[in-house]
Amino acid sequence: MTLSQRTIDHLKSIAFILLLFLAWEVACIVFAVSPIVLPRPSAIVSTLIVQMPALWPHILQTLVTTMIGFLAGMIIGVALGAIVGVSRTAYNVAYPLLVGFSSIPKVAVVPIFVLWFGSGTVPAILTALTTCIFPIVVNVATGLATTEPEMEDVLKALGANRSQVFWNVSLPRTMPYFFASLKVAVTLAFVGTVLSETVAANRGIGTVMMMATASFDVPLAFAGLFALALLGILLYAVFAIIEQRVCGWANRKQEFAMG
Repeated sequence: MTLSQRTIDHLKSIAFILLLFLAWEVACIVFAVSPIVLPRPSAIVSTLIVQMPALWPHILQTLVTTMIGFLAGMIIGVALGAIVGVSRTAYNVAYPLLVGFSSIPKVAVVPIFVLWFGSGTVPAILTALTTCIFPIVVNVATGLATTEPEMEDVLKALGANRSQVFWNVSLPRTMPYFFASLKVAVTLAFVGTVLSETVAANRGIGTVMMMATASFDVPLAFAGLFALALLGILLYAVFAIIEQRVCGWANRKQEFAMG
């Protein structure tokens, strides 16, 4: 049975990652690196497995908070992106504001959210929302703005109205941009959530990492990083699968080239 090129590429990626962790493990042993400075991957994985019963509520808290902020950011981002993408006036007015807001370090925004809403889940949700919204707005607006006018003209010449043009041309044209933004935004949402949890929260992976570093439990801090990485990879993969199902036609050129 012959493996597909996609499967071979995935196996190569897994092998490369395993080699990196192996090199990390060997380097820590050969150079006698202190666990306080850099723990070995085997110690991190062992800590993650042993501490999983205690870590699971915090992992679930971070995941739920991130998804709420991400979904809210997606809804707002799609709405703003649609407005910016179809209106030149909205683009000229809103785009500079969005760029300016996205340039503000989110660590500077968290204390304001805490001042308004107190410490806990709400600031984390808002930080995740504000962190992930910009790439969604930009990609949705780009997808709508770069729709080929020739295709619209053809449908209009055939008697299609604006709604039919949108559903048959503009929306499909935007979907690859939209899913590309989701894969980026969901990872940024985790960054925003953990950032808020490290500043003002009593639950979540960010809180666990802060407590671990305060007590010099570096393997536990790295275990939190590993958990975040696994969550990010999982959600990225979910959106990649949905993207392939919804707009696989956008990748047909790459598939033909590999074939």
